[in-house]
Amino acid sequence: MTTDISKKGPEDTPPSSRPEAIKAIPVRHYGRYVAALAAIAALAAIVYAFSQGDINWNAIPDNFFDDRILRGVRETLILTALSMLIGVVGGVLLSVMRMSRNPVTSSIAWFYIWFFRGTPVLVQLFVWFNLGFVFDYVNLGPVYKDEWSDFMTPFLTALLGLGLNEAAYMAEICRAGLLSVDEGQTEASHALGMSHGKTLRRIVLPQAMRVVVPPTGNEVINMLKTTSLVAAVQYYELLRYAQD
Repeated sequence: MTTDISKKGPEDTPPSSRPEAIKAIPVRHYGRYVAALAAIAALAAIVYAFSQGDINWNAIPDNFFDDRILRGVRETLILTALSMLIGVVGGVLLSVMRMSRNPVTSSIAWFYIWFFRGTPVLVQLFVWFNLGFVFDYVNLGPVYKDEWSDFMTPFLTALLGLGLNEAAYMAEICRAGLLSVDEGQTEASHALGMSHGKTLRRIVLPQAMRVVVPPTGNEVINMLKTTSLVAAVQYYELLRYAQD
């Protein structure tokens, strides 16, 4: 039996000829320390500036659970929920209209989205609030008839202004979700004899929710903050009560 001495493993290599282990030295990022010190110094300067101001800080804990503040929180949450409900329902309807093959329906949805996304929310609130200069009465025949000033209350103004504006943004979010569903899903459901409405409810919309839900959460947060604008149309929510 012969042994091939040309084949040697790592254990056969003399220790003196092996490569030395790499000594890894972490890179020191001195800019991070400088940025951290600058941020701390800026925060300390802001705190010091506020502490020197003539502010009654005790008023915050004293009034934090005041009845008017809690009433404002309740009104803000109710307005947020109802406005988002209008926005979601209107957004789904507008997205379906926008994707319709009917040019009239699609054009109406496009104009609605363009108008409400292209004008500030505060301006839209003022428009609803001041429509009494244009319409003196609301006449729905035997159903309802009253003066516009009594009909368009601050709550209704805030609800329409925020809800209809949100519908324009939700329309684009819903349309993106509908377009994310493969067209083959719709074709397969139609091949099985399902109507367009049933296909939309049972096939397309459930799959589109994974795209629609995350940005809808962001819209809820934005709506919660946007409700502060309705103080300009004399609706009492958290900001208005806090000002009082």
